[in-house]
Amino acid sequence: MSAISPFVAIRRDLHQIPELGFQEFKTQQYLLRYIQSLPQERLQVRTWKTGIFVKVNGTSPRKTIGYRADMDGLPIREETGLPYRSKHEGRMHACGHDVHMSIALGVLTHFAHHPLKDDLLFVFQPAEEGPGGAKPMLESDIMREWKPDIIVALHIAPEYPVGTIATKEGLLFANTSELFIDLKGKGGHAAFPHLANDMVVAACALVTQLQSIVARNVDPLDSAVITIGKIAGGTVQNVIAEHARLEGTIRTLSTAAMQKVKRRIEAIVHGIEVAYECEASIDYGAMYHEVYNDPDLTAEFMKFAKAHGGVNVIRCKEAMTGEDFGYMLADIPGFMFWLGVASPYGLHHAKLAPNEEAIDRAIAFLIDYFSWKGNAE
Repeated sequence: MSAISPFVAIRRDLHQIPELGFQEFKTQQYLLRYIQSLPQERLQVRTWKTGIFVKVNGTSPRKTIGYRADMDGLPIREETGLPYRSKHEGRMHACGHDVHMSIALGVLTHFAHHPLKDDLLFVFQPAEEGPGGAKPMLESDIMREWKPDIIVALHIAPEYPVGTIATKEGLLFANTSELFIDLKGKGGHAAFPHLANDMVVAACALVTQLQSIVARNVDPLDSAVITIGKIAGGTVQNVIAEHARLEGTIRTLSTAAMQKVKRRIEAIVHGIEVAYECEASIDYGAMYHEVYNDPDLTAEFMKFAKAHGGVNVIRCKEAMTGEDFGYMLADIPGFMFWLGVASPYGLHHAKLAPNEEAIDRAIAFLIDYFSWKGNAE
């Protein structure tokens, strides 16, 4: 069996210790131990909650280039069967953040030994999956002090082959919002439905009506998605449910569509209250800003990547994926791109297994890109 590279080994270590948002304590300590093993002459390291900022001071800085990697895992029970599978039961790096961190460490390692003219800022961000770490991290005193002039991030793409980079100018990822709806009626004996207000029936009617919003209230030339991923109601088979809860997500490609969708949800839920004589509450949970790539920087990046020769560049379409990196891009010029990892299972799947060859290839490519961008006259 051939030896694996140091950063593939790091990815496997991180893969075994996935942690949820703002609980990335083991992950933070692992990253800090590694960062402390690097030459410290040009490094400045500061922690923020469970995240980390690492500044690599340039030799004659004129600007700061930022690079962000997210850290958290998901509440998913891993089913890959890999020897380095998650040791945290019910937790998994099912969105590739272990890959993101190992790539960031690889790039950081190079520039700790070979600094650019310009400053580099590595942002290891917690809680991307929720409740959202990018916005408060962006508003932190550390980011205000070390705020980069541009910022870059990547996200693995299981559907693309290794060696593929996919991105586009402008809108890349959608506006997203969580959706939680609670219905409260009147419970009772299953044999006497006329004496109760059944919230399972109300919840079923609500799900059906919610699906009419995209079909009949959103401009067909715009796009939106409403998905109810979980319904919970009742306690036992012969008791009419007094309470039901719907949990889902909203995705739109425009802010106007998001506002329209929420207005319609609120109107429909009010109608359910009247029709089923119940009380309802809506919580939109975490909301993520769209990922909007700076057109000039993205076009420049794609031109560099095409001339590089080591990657295949694809101009992709926008996706309904949510990413809180959008908050950073709303305040700092920059872009995000997809990195092909050739997995038969997609993001958030219990069997997601990225092709690890993508890690060292991404590190080499980003070293070349940042060397070009951070040493330019």
